[in-house]
Amino acid sequence: MSHPSSPADNTGTAASVLRLDDLCIRFGQTPVVRHLSLEVRRGECLAIVGESGSGKSVSLLASLGLLPGHAHVTGQREFTRPDGKTLNLAALTPRQWQRVRGGQIGFVFQEPMTSLNPLTRVGEQISESLRLQQGLRGNAARQRVLELLCQVQLPRPEELIDAWPHQLSGGQRQRVMIAMAMANQPPLLIADEPTTALDVTVQQEILQLLDRLRRDQGMAMVLISHDLNLVRRHADRVIVMRDGECIEQGRVDEVFDAPQADYTRELLAAEPEGLASDLSAEDAATPVLAARKLEVRFARSKKLFQKRPADFVAVHPLDLTLARGETLGVVGESGSGKTTLALALLKLQAAKGEIHLENERIDTLDRNALRLRRRQMQIVFQDPYGSLSPRMPVADIISEGLRFHHPTLSEDEVRLRVAQVLEEVELPSACADRYPHEFSGGQRQRIALARALILEPRLLVLDEPTSALDRSVQKQLIALLRELQTRRGLSYLFISHDLAVVRALSHRVMVLREGRLVETGTTAEVLGNPREDYTRALIQAAGLA
Repeated sequence: MSHPSSPADNTGTAASVLRLDDLCIRFGQTPVVRHLSLEVRRGECLAIVGESGSGKSVSLLASLGLLPGHAHVTGQREFTRPDGKTLNLAALTPRQWQRVRGGQIGFVFQEPMTSLNPLTRVGEQISESLRLQQGLRGNAARQRVLELLCQVQLPRPEELIDAWPHQLSGGQRQRVMIAMAMANQPPLLIADEPTTALDVTVQQEILQLLDRLRRDQGMAMVLISHDLNLVRRHADRVIVMRDGECIEQGRVDEVFDAPQADYTRELLAAEPEGLASDLSAEDAATPVLAARKLEVRFARSKKLFQKRPADFVAVHPLDLTLARGETLGVVGESGSGKTTLALALLKLQAAKGEIHLENERIDTLDRNALRLRRRQMQIVFQDPYGSLSPRMPVADIISEGLRFHHPTLSEDEVRLRVAQVLEEVELPSACADRYPHEFSGGQRQRIALARALILEPRLLVLDEPTSALDRSVQKQLIALLRELQTRRGLSYLFISHDLAVVRALSHRVMVLREGRLVETGTTAEVLGNPREDYTRALIQAAGLA
């Protein structure tokens, strides 16, 4: 299989950039990676795939010396600089690491909200690396930051350079992380799920950008991903990991077209499948949520002695309805207004227009009345690690809302309800006393789902709930969501950039672009026979055409 954007077909003879030989990692007495050997060469892309907990990310974190002190790491780790000098990564001093990390090796982390400093503006965070590695300051640093923001296709870079991380969407934060990693044009980029929070069109643009850097600069890249379609299109070689061991490796076309291991075949077959079940006539005629002329505006900051600029319209006036037991998929590029729309519907974001929940107009309710209604509408956020308190055990996280809305429940009754909802999301009740960091990404997402379900809501907003999960876990979560919807009669507002998941779960689809409704209709109509060029572009980029 040839990759047009790959630098050359001679990567087998290119110089090695990173080499791991017999890497073993142990936390206490628990082995997490066993005898892993890999090599990534100048100008090539090596992909590492496998389920959550397979050892993908921890192996590369070990290579950069980023594991906690109690981790025991053995094996050879070597990095070869462009000048031909080979560094023993296991023997670097902290000062040497400062020059290597960010300067010689760029790293894109999976969860940008926990990787970006919430107290520092976007431009300052990117320019910090430029100052440390290149000595750039002042206007020169600012101009380089603007170039990087343009490179990663961020809209309105002149505005976003002075924005705070919480003001950006998940996809925009991920692009900021990529800009930071590429700021010093490193010879090696380690990208841990770099397109997790990005829509399909931007995924394609970002990977094409990284491919171009590999071609033009001879940059090597290690791509950690659960998106096998993305790996097939952009990687030269692939390693398949399971339970800390390498199961299979080779050229992408060889491994994907003729896998030797049963596990590899299982991964390739784990695509979202099936369609949403048909609604009964009674459910279809019973509205749970309705909005009329809903609009969200943000005031732009006024500079001294200048006229106040016009408001930024995040969501232009639109109407929507959601029936009992129905799933409405909301798709569109990063920054299109998907999450802003959901927050406005939940009254977590100021907005104009009418909002009705089960025939009651909630946009006119006072604060106390609205707080009582909130248990009927819950949200599962995109980043479960960021939305779950690291200081609280699972039982307290799940029961927090229950204790507020039902203060008369006894401690035993609360524990029973927690155990029941954990069982409902297919987690053992024994995990109630553990903390979020002790779980995989898929398990944390189930905890976030349990926290929402324990209040027995009518409406559940799912904001990219599967974006950080590998395909096999996505498939399990989709099946779970379908089962819960059937059992409880739940209505879902499902926000996602993954059109394959949207197709498998949604009854209807709304397409947003820059805050405007592009088109809407049944899933079969919109994804099977789109009317608008923009929708067709999304479908083609997702590989569903």
